[in-house]
Amino acid sequence: MIMNCNGGGGLSRLFGTDGVRGIANTELSNELAAQIGRAAAYVLTKEIHGKPRVVIGADTRKSSDMLFSSIAAGLCSVGADVVISGVLPTPAVAYLVKKHKFDAGIMISASHNPCEYNGVKIFKSDGYKLPDSLEEEIERIILDDALQFPAITGGDIGRIKINTGMADEYIERTLKIKEFSKLDLKIAVDCANGSACATAKKLFSHITEKFYCIFDNPNGININKNCGSTHIDALSDFVVRNSCDIGFAFDGDADRLLTVDHSGALVDGDKFMAIAAKYLKSQGKLKNDAIAATAMSNMGLFKFCRDNGIKCEKAGVGDRYVLEMMLKEGFNFGGEQSGHIIFRDHSTTGDGQLSAVMLLNVLAGTGKTLNELAGEIEIFPQILINVRVSAYGKHRLETDGEIINAVLKAEEELGDEGRVLVRASGTEPLVRVMLEGRDSGQIERLAKDIAGVVEERLI
Repeated sequence: MIMNCNGGGGLSRLFGTDGVRGIANTELSNELAAQIGRAAAYVLTKEIHGKPRVVIGADTRKSSDMLFSSIAAGLCSVGADVVISGVLPTPAVAYLVKKHKFDAGIMISASHNPCEYNGVKIFKSDGYKLPDSLEEEIERIILDDALQFPAITGGDIGRIKINTGMADEYIERTLKIKEFSKLDLKIAVDCANGSACATAKKLFSHITEKFYCIFDNPNGININKNCGSTHIDALSDFVVRNSCDIGFAFDGDADRLLTVDHSGALVDGDKFMAIAAKYLKSQGKLKNDAIAATAMSNMGLFKFCRDNGIKCEKAGVGDRYVLEMMLKEGFNFGGEQSGHIIFRDHSTTGDGQLSAVMLLNVLAGTGKTLNELAGEIEIFPQILINVRVSAYGKHRLETDGEIINAVLKAEEELGDEGRVLVRASGTEPLVRVMLEGRDSGQIERLAKDIAGVVEERLI
C-alpha cells in the first residue's frame, strides 16, 4: 500500500501534516512568518467585530524568538492584539486558546526535529488545529502576489503583551485529571531540552516525591539532541541505572509521549493505546468502545482490540487525521504509534504530559506495573526504514512504476502474514518504508529491497 504525502489528501505546498515546517531563516524566513501571521489573522478572524486576540507559544529553539516576533508583527499589522506566553508545550497553547477565548493560537515549534528546523502550528478558537481547507485558504493568500492587505494606522494597529504565567494554568488543568493523591513510584522524565522544561518539574512534584528530570537544560540548540522521544535509549539507560519504576520521554514541544518500563523496555504509542483503551472500557469511559489509530500502528494493536471487544479504526497518518476521525465518529480516544495520544475528553490535541498522568491513573487503578500491562499485548515484528529523498522526488512516490512494482512484489511474498506501507513524510524530506509480519528476517530483507528502489528512484 502506498499513501500520499499529507495523509488526508491535501494539496498544500507550505503546510504539511503538522503545520508549516522548515529550516529557520532560510526555508522558514522572517518574511514568510510575517505573511503567515497576516494571512492567518485574516482567515480566522474575518467575522470578528472588534480587535482579534491571538496567543503565541514557542519551544526552546534559538530561532523561536525571531519567528514569534515576525509572526506577532504580521498579526499586529492587520489589527490583531497578541499575547506572547513564552515557552510552553503545544497542548498548553491549544488549551489556553479555548480557556481564554482567544480568536486563534499559534505555536512556534518543529516538534521532534533538530534545532535548525522550526515550524508554525495554528489553532482555531475552539483549540483544534486547522483543517486542510483553512490551511489551503491561508496558503492561497500568502502565494497571491496581487492581494494587498489594507494598510491600517493609528489605534487600529495591534499591540503585543507578554504573559509568562500561563504555564501554571496548563499544569493545574493537567493535575485535575489524576485519580490518586501521590504515588510511591520513582519516575524519570526526559524533557528533550524542549517545551516540557517549562512545566514538567512542577507537574511531577505533585505526583511523586521521587522523580528525576533529565535533559531539562535547554540552550537553544540542544533540543531533541540525543534525547527525548526520538532517542529513547538515553531514558532507558537512565531508568535502569537509577532503578526507576517508569520513565517518560517527550518530544521538543511535548505533544507526544513514549514510555519505558523498569527494565528500560519501550512502551510505544500502540502499546499505550491498548493499555489505556482497555482500562477506559473497564471504567465505562471509552465512547462507542472504539479508538482511532493509523495504518502505521502494529497489527498487534488491532488484534488486542478485537480480543477485548474494542473497535479500532484506521485514520490517515498524522495526529490531525486521527482527531478528524475521532470527531466524525464520536470517539474520545485515539493516537499514533509515535506517541501522539489524544484524550478528547480532556484535550483537543496530542498531549504528552496529560498522557503520562493518564497512564499513571491506569497503574494506580489496576495495581499492576507497566511491564505487566504491556505484556498483555503481542507485538508483531515491524521494521521502519526512513529514506532521505529530494523534495521533487518525494512527490513522485505514488506514480513511480518501479517503486509500485517493488511494493507489489513484497506484498505478494508476504500474503496474509504481513503488510507493506510506503509513505512520504508530511514534515520532512523522507519516504518511510514500513513492513510488518511474523518473520523478522523476511520483512527486513523486503524492506531493504524497497528502500533501495526508493533511494535510487527519488534521490
